[in-house]
Amino acid sequence: MSYQFKTYPIDIILFILWGILILPVTLLNVEDVVSITMGLPFLLFIPGYMLISILFPMKTDYSRINGLERVGLSFGFSIALVSLLGLLLNFTPWGIQLISVLLSIFLLVEVLGLIALYRWKTTSPEKRFTISVGISQYKSSSIFEKILTIFIILSIFLALSSVVYLIVQPKVGDAFTDFYVLTPSGDAANYPQDIPKGQNISLVLGLINHEYTMMNYTIEVWLVNESVVFNETKYHNAWFMDEINVPLNHTEITNKKNQTQKWEHNYTFAIDKIGHFKLAFLLFTTPSEVYDPTQNYNNSIEQRIKNAYRELHLWFYVG
Repeated sequence: MSYQFKTYPIDIILFILWGILILPVTLLNVEDVVSITMGLPFLLFIPGYMLISILFPMKTDYSRINGLERVGLSFGFSIALVSLLGLLLNFTPWGIQLISVLLSIFLLVEVLGLIALYRWKTTSPEKRFTISVGISQYKSSSIFEKILTIFIILSIFLALSSVVYLIVQPKVGDAFTDFYVLTPSGDAANYPQDIPKGQNISLVLGLINHEYTMMNYTIEVWLVNESVVFNETKYHNAWFMDEINVPLNHTEITNKKNQTQKWEHNYTFAIDKIGHFKLAFLLFTTPSEVYDPTQNYNNSIEQRIKNAYRELHLWFYVG
Protein backbone atom coordinates (compact mmCIF):
# COMPACT_ATOMS: atom_id res chain seq x y z
CA MET A 1 0.00 0.00 0.00
CA SER A 2 1.31 3.46 -0.90
CA TYR A 3 0.04 7.02 -1.07
CA GLN A 4 1.11 9.53 -3.72
CA PHE A 5 1.04 13.33 -3.47
CA LYS A 6 -0.26 14.13 -6.95
CA THR A 7 -2.09 17.43 -6.34
CA TYR A 8 0.91 19.46 -5.16
CA PRO A 9 4.71 18.98 -5.33
CA ILE A 10 4.89 18.46 -1.60
CA ASP A 11 8.63 17.76 -1.69
CA ILE A 12 9.54 21.01 -3.46
CA ILE A 13 7.19 23.09 -1.28
CA LEU A 14 8.58 21.48 1.88
CA PHE A 15 12.18 22.25 0.92
CA ILE A 16 11.34 25.86 0.01
CA LEU A 17 9.79 26.30 3.47
CA TRP A 18 12.80 24.51 4.96
CA GLY A 19 15.08 27.16 3.44
CA ILE A 20 12.94 29.95 4.89
CA LEU A 21 12.93 28.40 8.38
CA ILE A 22 16.70 27.85 8.43
CA LEU A 23 17.33 31.61 8.52
CA PRO A 24 15.88 32.35 12.00
CA VAL A 25 17.11 29.01 13.35
CA THR A 26 20.70 29.89 12.43
CA LEU A 27 20.71 33.63 13.06
CA LEU A 28 19.01 33.35 16.47
CA ASN A 29 21.56 30.75 17.68
CA VAL A 30 18.99 28.04 18.36
CA GLU A 31 20.29 24.92 20.14
CA ASP A 32 22.96 22.94 18.29
CA VAL A 33 20.78 19.83 17.89
CA VAL A 34 18.07 21.78 16.05
CA SER A 35 20.59 23.74 13.97
CA ILE A 36 22.45 20.59 12.90
CA THR A 37 19.24 18.66 12.18
CA MET A 38 17.97 21.42 9.90
CA GLY A 39 21.32 22.57 8.58
CA LEU A 40 22.75 19.30 7.26
CA PRO A 41 19.93 18.60 4.76
CA PHE A 42 20.00 22.27 3.78
CA LEU A 43 23.68 21.94 2.86
CA LEU A 44 24.03 18.34 1.70
CA PHE A 45 20.71 17.42 0.09
CA ILE A 46 18.19 20.18 -0.67
CA PRO A 47 20.19 22.24 -3.25
CA GLY A 48 20.93 19.11 -5.29
CA TYR A 49 17.37 17.85 -4.98
CA MET A 50 16.03 21.14 -6.35
CA LEU A 51 18.43 20.92 -9.30
CA ILE A 52 17.47 17.29 -9.99
CA SER A 53 13.80 18.32 -9.87
CA ILE A 54 14.54 20.88 -12.60
CA LEU A 55 16.54 18.47 -14.75
CA PHE A 56 14.29 15.45 -14.22
CA PRO A 57 10.73 16.58 -13.41
CA MET A 58 9.22 13.35 -14.75
CA LYS A 59 8.85 9.99 -13.06
CA THR A 60 10.96 6.92 -13.74
CA ASP A 61 9.09 5.69 -16.81
CA TYR A 62 9.86 8.90 -18.70
CA SER A 63 13.06 10.35 -17.21
CA ARG A 64 14.97 7.05 -16.83
CA ILE A 65 15.97 7.96 -13.27
CA ASN A 66 14.42 6.16 -10.32
CA GLY A 67 13.85 7.43 -6.81
CA LEU A 68 17.03 5.93 -5.39
CA GLU A 69 19.16 7.47 -8.12
CA ARG A 70 17.37 10.77 -7.53
CA VAL A 71 18.39 10.70 -3.86
CA GLY A 72 22.01 9.79 -4.63
CA LEU A 73 22.35 12.48 -7.29
CA SER A 74 20.82 15.02 -4.90
CA PHE A 75 23.63 14.45 -2.41
CA GLY A 76 26.28 14.61 -5.13
CA PHE A 77 24.94 17.77 -6.76
CA SER A 78 24.45 19.45 -3.36
CA ILE A 79 28.09 18.95 -2.41
CA ALA A 80 29.18 20.24 -5.82
CA LEU A 81 26.90 23.30 -5.71
CA VAL A 82 27.79 24.28 -2.14
CA SER A 83 31.53 23.82 -2.82
CA LEU A 84 31.31 25.94 -5.97
CA LEU A 85 29.35 28.59 -4.09
CA GLY A 86 31.98 28.69 -1.34
CA LEU A 87 34.74 29.05 -3.94
CA LEU A 88 32.93 31.99 -5.54
CA LEU A 89 32.28 33.65 -2.16
CA ASN A 90 35.99 33.46 -1.38
CA PHE A 91 36.63 35.95 -4.19
CA THR A 92 33.96 38.41 -3.06
CA PRO A 93 34.25 41.23 -0.48
CA TRP A 94 32.02 39.25 1.91
CA GLY A 95 34.27 36.18 2.00
CA ILE A 96 33.30 32.85 3.55
CA GLN A 97 31.35 33.81 6.65
CA LEU A 98 28.21 32.46 8.28
CA ILE A 99 25.92 35.21 6.98
CA SER A 100 27.29 35.22 3.43
CA VAL A 101 27.20 31.41 3.11
CA LEU A 102 23.74 31.15 4.67
CA LEU A 103 22.18 33.83 2.48
CA SER A 104 23.88 32.53 -0.66
CA ILE A 105 22.63 28.97 -0.19
CA PHE A 106 19.19 30.29 0.81
CA LEU A 107 18.92 32.31 -2.40
CA LEU A 108 20.20 29.35 -4.43
CA VAL A 109 17.64 26.97 -2.91
CA GLU A 110 14.74 29.41 -3.29
CA VAL A 111 15.56 30.26 -6.92
CA LEU A 112 16.02 26.60 -7.84
CA GLY A 113 12.82 25.78 -5.96
CA LEU A 114 10.77 28.30 -7.92
CA ILE A 115 12.16 26.96 -11.19
CA ALA A 116 11.44 23.40 -10.03
CA LEU A 117 7.84 24.39 -9.24
CA TYR A 118 7.49 25.83 -12.73
CA ARG A 119 8.94 22.69 -14.32
CA TRP A 120 6.58 20.50 -12.26
CA LYS A 121 3.59 22.67 -13.20
CA THR A 122 4.36 22.59 -16.91
CA THR A 123 4.86 18.80 -16.97
CA SER A 124 1.80 16.75 -17.85
CA PRO A 125 0.19 15.20 -14.74
CA GLU A 126 0.67 11.60 -15.89
CA LYS A 127 4.43 12.15 -16.34
CA ARG A 128 5.19 14.15 -13.18
CA PHE A 129 7.46 12.74 -10.54
CA THR A 130 5.48 12.49 -7.31
CA ILE A 131 6.38 11.45 -3.79
CA SER A 132 4.84 8.18 -2.72
CA VAL A 133 4.73 6.86 0.83
CA GLY A 134 4.56 3.07 1.21
CA ILE A 135 6.45 -0.20 0.90
CA SER A 136 4.67 -1.81 -2.04
CA GLN A 137 7.32 -0.63 -4.50
CA TYR A 138 10.08 -1.97 -2.26
CA LYS A 139 8.35 -5.37 -2.00
CA SER A 140 8.08 -5.64 -5.78
CA SER A 141 11.78 -4.94 -6.28
CA SER A 142 14.29 -7.67 -7.03
CA ILE A 143 16.65 -9.00 -4.36
CA PHE A 144 19.55 -7.12 -5.93
CA GLU A 145 17.58 -3.84 -5.87
CA LYS A 146 16.59 -4.40 -2.24
CA ILE A 147 20.20 -5.04 -1.21
CA LEU A 148 21.37 -2.00 -3.19
CA THR A 149 18.68 0.15 -1.57
CA ILE A 150 19.70 -0.92 1.93
CA PHE A 151 23.38 -0.40 1.12
CA ILE A 152 22.80 3.15 -0.17
CA ILE A 153 20.60 4.05 2.81
CA LEU A 154 23.26 2.78 5.23
CA SER A 155 25.99 4.65 3.33
CA ILE A 156 24.00 7.89 3.51
CA PHE A 157 23.34 7.31 7.22
CA LEU A 158 27.03 6.70 7.95
CA ALA A 159 28.06 9.75 5.93
CA LEU A 160 25.59 11.99 7.76
CA SER A 161 26.65 10.51 11.11
CA SER A 162 30.29 11.32 10.31
CA VAL A 163 29.42 14.90 9.42
CA VAL A 164 27.41 15.31 12.63
CA TYR A 165 30.32 13.93 14.66
CA LEU A 166 32.79 16.31 13.02
CA ILE A 167 30.50 19.26 13.74
CA VAL A 168 29.76 18.31 17.34
CA GLN A 169 33.36 17.25 18.02
CA PRO A 170 35.46 19.57 15.85
CA LYS A 171 39.17 18.91 15.53
CA VAL A 172 41.06 21.15 17.91
CA GLY A 173 43.97 22.97 16.35
CA ASP A 174 47.17 24.04 18.07
CA ALA A 175 46.42 25.76 21.38
CA PHE A 176 48.31 28.97 22.09
CA THR A 177 48.01 32.41 23.67
CA ASP A 178 48.83 35.76 22.10
CA PHE A 179 50.68 37.88 24.68
CA TYR A 180 51.89 41.32 23.66
CA VAL A 181 53.05 44.73 24.86
CA LEU A 182 52.25 47.90 22.91
CA THR A 183 52.85 51.60 23.28
CA PRO A 184 49.84 53.75 24.30
CA SER A 185 49.33 54.55 20.61
CA GLY A 186 49.00 50.82 19.81
CA ASP A 187 52.44 50.36 18.19
CA ALA A 188 54.75 47.41 18.69
CA ALA A 189 57.83 49.64 18.27
CA ASN A 190 59.30 52.93 19.48
CA TYR A 191 59.07 52.00 23.15
CA PRO A 192 60.54 54.52 25.60
CA GLN A 193 64.15 53.70 26.50
CA ASP A 194 65.59 56.56 28.56
CA ILE A 195 63.19 57.47 31.34
CA PRO A 196 63.54 59.69 34.44
CA LYS A 197 63.54 58.09 37.86
CA GLY A 198 60.07 57.97 39.42
CA GLN A 199 58.24 59.07 36.24
CA ASN A 200 55.04 57.26 35.32
CA ILE A 201 55.32 55.28 32.08
CA SER A 202 52.28 53.77 30.34
CA LEU A 203 52.15 50.62 28.22
CA VAL A 204 49.36 48.42 26.88
CA LEU A 205 49.34 44.75 27.88
CA GLY A 206 47.28 42.41 25.70
CA LEU A 207 46.09 38.80 25.70
CA ILE A 208 44.11 36.70 23.21
CA ASN A 209 43.09 33.21 24.31
CA HIS A 210 43.32 30.53 21.58
CA GLU A 211 43.51 27.66 24.09
CA TYR A 212 40.03 26.22 23.29
CA THR A 213 39.03 26.60 26.92
CA MET A 214 38.50 29.25 29.58
CA MET A 215 41.86 30.40 30.99
CA ASN A 216 42.79 32.12 34.26
CA TYR A 217 46.00 33.95 33.43
CA THR A 218 48.40 35.62 35.84
CA ILE A 219 50.83 38.32 34.66
CA GLU A 220 53.80 39.03 36.93
CA VAL A 221 55.86 42.18 36.41
CA TRP A 222 59.52 42.05 37.48
CA LEU A 223 62.29 44.65 37.48
CA VAL A 224 65.56 42.85 36.75
CA ASN A 225 69.17 44.01 36.81
CA GLU A 226 71.32 41.54 34.87
CA SER A 227 74.50 41.29 32.86
CA VAL A 228 75.96 38.78 30.43
CA VAL A 229 79.50 37.46 31.03
CA PHE A 230 80.92 34.90 28.59
CA ASN A 231 77.40 34.13 27.28
CA GLU A 232 76.17 33.47 30.80
CA THR A 233 73.49 35.66 32.33
CA LYS A 234 74.15 36.92 35.84
CA TYR A 235 71.14 38.16 37.81
CA HIS A 236 72.25 40.84 40.25
CA ASN A 237 68.82 42.06 41.34
CA ALA A 238 65.20 41.09 40.76
CA TRP A 239 62.32 42.93 42.37
CA PHE A 240 58.69 41.93 42.15
CA MET A 241 56.62 44.91 40.99
CA ASP A 242 53.06 43.84 40.21
CA GLU A 243 50.58 41.04 39.55
CA ILE A 244 47.55 41.08 37.23
CA ASN A 245 44.91 38.32 37.13
CA VAL A 246 43.04 37.88 33.84
CA PRO A 247 40.18 35.37 33.35
CA LEU A 248 39.62 35.11 29.58
CA ASN A 249 37.38 33.01 27.34
CA HIS A 250 38.57 31.25 24.20
CA THR A 251 38.22 33.10 20.91
CA GLU A 252 38.37 31.61 17.43
CA ILE A 253 41.32 32.42 15.19
CA THR A 254 40.29 35.06 12.67
CA ASN A 255 41.85 37.51 10.26
CA LYS A 256 39.85 40.37 11.73
CA LYS A 257 41.90 43.05 13.44
CA ASN A 258 39.28 43.61 16.15
CA GLN A 259 39.14 40.49 18.30
CA THR A 260 35.95 40.45 20.37
CA GLN A 261 37.50 38.35 23.14
CA LYS A 262 40.89 40.04 23.44
CA TRP A 263 41.98 41.63 26.71
CA GLU A 264 43.95 44.87 26.79
CA HIS A 265 45.01 46.81 29.84
CA ASN A 266 46.63 50.23 30.19
CA TYR A 267 49.48 49.49 32.58
CA THR A 268 51.28 52.37 34.30
CA PHE A 269 54.48 51.94 36.30
CA ALA A 270 57.36 53.96 37.72
CA ILE A 271 60.94 52.88 38.50
CA ASP A 272 62.45 54.45 41.61
CA LYS A 273 65.98 53.16 41.02
CA ILE A 274 68.78 54.40 38.76
CA GLY A 275 70.49 52.15 36.25
CA HIS A 276 69.96 49.85 33.28
CA PHE A 277 67.02 47.51 33.92
CA LYS A 278 64.91 44.90 32.21
CA LEU A 279 61.19 45.09 32.84
CA ALA A 280 59.95 41.49 32.46
CA PHE A 281 56.30 40.51 31.96
CA LEU A 282 55.85 36.84 32.88
CA LEU A 283 52.61 35.07 31.89
CA PHE A 284 51.41 32.07 33.90
CA THR A 285 48.38 29.82 33.65
CA THR A 286 48.52 28.96 37.34
CA PRO A 287 48.07 31.19 40.41
CA SER A 288 51.07 33.29 41.38
CA GLU A 289 53.07 32.95 44.56
CA VAL A 290 53.22 35.70 47.17
CA TYR A 291 56.24 37.99 46.78
CA ASP A 292 57.66 40.82 48.86
CA PRO A 293 58.31 43.90 46.65
CA THR A 294 61.20 44.94 48.90
CA GLN A 295 63.05 41.63 48.67
CA ASN A 296 65.75 40.81 46.11
CA TYR A 297 64.87 37.58 44.27
CA ASN A 298 68.04 37.40 42.18
CA ASN A 299 68.60 33.76 43.16
CA SER A 300 65.17 32.56 41.99
CA ILE A 301 64.27 34.86 39.09
CA GLU A 302 66.00 32.68 36.48
CA GLN A 303 63.85 29.67 37.37
CA ARG A 304 60.77 31.88 37.53
CA ILE A 305 61.40 33.07 33.98
CA LYS A 306 61.91 29.49 32.79
CA ASN A 307 58.63 28.41 34.40
CA ALA A 308 56.64 31.18 32.71
CA TYR A 309 54.23 30.20 29.93
CA ARG A 310 55.14 33.34 27.98
CA GLU A 311 57.79 36.02 28.65
CA LEU A 312 58.09 39.54 27.30
CA HIS A 313 60.54 42.23 28.36
CA LEU A 314 61.61 45.78 27.64
CA TRP A 315 64.91 47.50 28.45
CA PHE A 316 65.06 50.89 30.14
CA TYR A 317 67.81 53.22 31.27
CA VAL A 318 66.59 55.10 34.32
CA GLY A 319 68.42 58.29 35.17
